[in-house]
Amino acid sequence: MACAQTGSGKTAAFCFPIISGIMKSRPPPRSRGSRTAYPLALILSPTRELSVQIHEEARKFAYQTGVKVVVAYGGAPITQQLRELERGVEILVATPGRLMDLLERARVSLQAIKYLALDEADRMLDMGFEPQIRKIVEQMDMPPRGERQTMLFSATFPKEIQRMASDFLADYIFLAVGRVGSSTDLIVQRVEFVLDADKRSYLMDLIHAQKANGTHGKQALTLVFVETKRGADALENWLFNNGFPATSIHGDRSQQEREYALRSFKSGATPILVATDVAARGLDIPHVAHVINFDLPNDIDDYVHRIGRTGRAGKSGLATAFFNDSNISLARPLSELMQEANQEVPQWLERYAARSAFGGGGGGRNRRSGGGARFGGRDFRRDRGSGGGGYGGGGGAYGGGGYGGGGGGGGYGGGGGYGGGSSYGGGQIEISCPTFSIYDELFTSQSPNLGRDPRTGLAVGRAACEEEQSTSKRWWGRRHLAAACLEEQSQEGDGIGGRGRERCWLSSCKKLRR
Repeated sequence: MACAQTGSGKTAAFCFPIISGIMKSRPPPRSRGSRTAYPLALILSPTRELSVQIHEEARKFAYQTGVKVVVAYGGAPITQQLRELERGVEILVATPGRLMDLLERARVSLQAIKYLALDEADRMLDMGFEPQIRKIVEQMDMPPRGERQTMLFSATFPKEIQRMASDFLADYIFLAVGRVGSSTDLIVQRVEFVLDADKRSYLMDLIHAQKANGTHGKQALTLVFVETKRGADALENWLFNNGFPATSIHGDRSQQEREYALRSFKSGATPILVATDVAARGLDIPHVAHVINFDLPNDIDDYVHRIGRTGRAGKSGLATAFFNDSNISLARPLSELMQEANQEVPQWLERYAARSAFGGGGGGRNRRSGGGARFGGRDFRRDRGSGGGGYGGGGGAYGGGGYGGGGGGGGYGGGGGYGGGSSYGGGQIEISCPTFSIYDELFTSQSPNLGRDPRTGLAVGRAACEEEQSTSKRWWGRRHLAAACLEEQSQEGDGIGGRGRERCWLSSCKKLRR
């Protein structure tokens, strides 16, 4: 199970050993009249485009070795693919759906497989391919684990996907290279606060600026990600009508249309490509200078893969994201990711991250929220028995046992979490005098706007708590208690005077004690 940053050469990392192994121990060829192909290696990938790309790269690597590489994917005529298979195949690159079709037609047998590679393995297991992959690996004629070498590659490997994937592996090594589950330092990341109504005008400004960076009269390639197929079509039409040569790619396009759009983009004929996540994984498009997240994804993993279309193979790149209130669940993992990659995090994003920290429960599909920030670079087998959810997560608490709450499941954020479950957790928290003094400091330094805008309170709360850092090592806990109190006060709408302050104190402290 191998994990490395986008653009680091993972395709070569499994293609070269497979080709080398086949060259060293190639069995005698089967009779040419057989309608059934017996490949020695199977490479599975989640999308047609990625399968085509792996096939092209593997053919380059196998040049003049005699190792035959064939690709099979849906959306294209099967007859041509069957003819290629009948000519002989040692390495078969395929999507799971088309491979199942070939297996059911008895045109491919897996009984000779020595090498099985799953590229973008987390995507395949997470996006509905798991039943097909289980059938291919466990119910067909493939040799059992231990009799074949199985390789899983991705830039991100959440723990729940690791657990699932371990069913396909025998005694395996978890290999992590670089700061995985993160983005490369070669990508400059920028996040702009942009309302939905203003996104198109901001995009136009970015494209005009990008035009100036082109060379020899050519505009630099810009990849724009949106969330929906309809949104991709609408944005492509708008760009075209405003004089920007653009094309789009998404799941409703035919395979021929998708291939044409990619060729047109790669050649620079249409230097702007609007895409859904069908183009986010694995595609190696040279010279992409700028990736724009017009719509941010719901999952931080998808963000990592999207921006990984630039900054590949040692080149630098730029990634810009449009953020607004609808993306608040992504604020904390996005802020953490940028910090890990040594990027400058805007102060307003840090404030949003502080607000989202009280959401508990794991933040929807954001796997980082429940499993610790470095999910991609750690073997989940090392973490067995260590507790639960991680910072602000679902099942444990701060790093496992609970913040000041005993060993098992209690503590701040354990079991419930502020705003995320049934209560503040299972254990008790002793509120010491410094906690009350920090509340005092906060309330006496607030502006009258606190009651109307929780962000103001959180910002000042954070600043005050950071001042306390020098006098106490437990500032993290108090920072969250203070900010929680401030947020509650703002929701009460009581302002900062007298009774409002007292009510906020009392209600927060009751919750904490419970």
